[in-house]
Amino acid sequence: MPEGAVWTEAYFPSADDSGAELHADVLRPANLPPHARTPVILAVGPYFAHAGQTGPEGWSQTGPSSRFADFTSGTDLFRRGYTYVMVDLRGFGGSTGCLDWVGPGEQADVRAAIQWTATRPWSTGRVGMYGKSYDAVTGLVGNNLRLRALKAVVAQEPVWNMYNYLFSNGVPRPNVTGTPNAYNGIATMDPLSDDTDHYQANAAYEESHPECLADNLTNNNNPDLDSPYWRARNLAARAKGTNTPLFVTQGFIENNTKPEDIEEYLDNHRGIERGWLGQWEHVRGNDTNEQGQLLQGRAGFFEEVMRFYDRYLKGARPAVHDPAFAIEDSTGVWRAQSSWPRPTSYLPAKLPDGQYVDDGVASTLAAPAALADRKWDMEHATDPAPPATRSLAPLAAAGDAHSYLRWSTPASSRLRITATPRVTLHADAPGNVMVRLWDVAPDGTAVMFDENVALIERAGRVAFDLKSTDWTFEAGHQLAVQIGTIGSGSWRDTPSGNTITVTRARLDLALQNPRFDAPTQGDRSPFLDTYLRQYTRTLDDLGEGTFPLTLRSRH
Repeated sequence: MPEGAVWTEAYFPSADDSGAELHADVLRPANLPPHARTPVILAVGPYFAHAGQTGPEGWSQTGPSSRFADFTSGTDLFRRGYTYVMVDLRGFGGSTGCLDWVGPGEQADVRAAIQWTATRPWSTGRVGMYGKSYDAVTGLVGNNLRLRALKAVVAQEPVWNMYNYLFSNGVPRPNVTGTPNAYNGIATMDPLSDDTDHYQANAAYEESHPECLADNLTNNNNPDLDSPYWRARNLAARAKGTNTPLFVTQGFIENNTKPEDIEEYLDNHRGIERGWLGQWEHVRGNDTNEQGQLLQGRAGFFEEVMRFYDRYLKGARPAVHDPAFAIEDSTGVWRAQSSWPRPTSYLPAKLPDGQYVDDGVASTLAAPAALADRKWDMEHATDPAPPATRSLAPLAAAGDAHSYLRWSTPASSRLRITATPRVTLHADAPGNVMVRLWDVAPDGTAVMFDENVALIERAGRVAFDLKSTDWTFEAGHQLAVQIGTIGSGSWRDTPSGNTITVTRARLDLALQNPRFDAPTQGDRSPFLDTYLRQYTRTLDDLGEGTFPLTLRSRH
């Protein structure tokens, strides 16, 4: 039990006609009368079961989940006069119904949770959502629902489009079966022996409805991005015109919930936006390592979050001015911006033709590969990499049979590649394609900083986004664009064996001039150096540049 709180449990129906009953743990300030009205911080997700978040945690007696105990204690939430509510999505914890991977059913759960908390006699009717990973995704859902009671959302490291967690442009990721199976396991976790009869009965729902588990696995193995199933789960597209005040965090080099479709979501969202964006892994804004270093590098996360909530849930204007966006670039330096991204010019880079064999063999210029189905759930998944000591044969400037390189001229001045690079090409045969971007120093030291893949279903035009990025090039560095077969354990592709000729390739980049950066507080996030060790290679020679890497006047 959090200090200063009183715990009760409640049940209410979801907002659709499924018959799902949702369970809530309610934590109220102990120093207030039962019906004293307070604003509410709401978290909705799959990780609030009394027995544990992703598996049994060895509790000797039942009680509310400790998932965000760091938040409630670190903010002194109850003394500040807030109520905190945790709601189990359907199929998890003490809720009934078939789990739904953020589909219409779970979206109805979020709607019901917001409406229920807003209409309690102890609620002021003003609700804020809080979460990280899956329960940050439900915050994005809350915004998309356009409910008047929802006044603020804090979403740390969410998935912006659920398709991207399991597929990339038709190519399955290694966790395409592991992740659904993992959530099936979470949904069937046994309750504690001293949970109430009501809770225990609800917790047994998935065990008595095996079709729920089977459907969760089969539904999530559809690679068709344009299917109705995935359109309903494209949160970025569905955010168009929404305006709930939104505070997000996102690691550009995230190894779990990657920065895919963040730009689309923020572009479609029309409300107040705040964010911490930088070079970190799947961590919370307050997380530290054993040495006490903040893993996101910036101090004051909880203080800023509470200024945000106080402003939009209590109407209290903060005495401290926080930048709209605080951003750490690839050099570990922080800047403040009024929005993200803010490019100062655009570069459509035409790439010379090339050819590769789609055989699934890793190029000698290989980046570390993920290991399939390891640590599978959205909260804890990692993209494991080989040790930093792994050695690879140097790659010639032309590439090899499995991929080829195309080069920019050396950057004439310091510049930053920001936003979301996009690739367009024509392929003369079906198969797979991977595109990687490398920052190459004059001595041949190369860092892979962006990548994505696509299925080439038929010969013709292929276009897709890479991950969003914020990567600074020093003067004299070249951009190397690698195009070839996938050859990476980060995807579960089926090589075609075809020799694929690529023509009319183009890379669209958004560039930013670092001269105009406005510094803000923040230290270098520790993961940045880990990433650089894992993704740095050496080229034996540099290629001749065929397209410029230079800042232009913005039109």
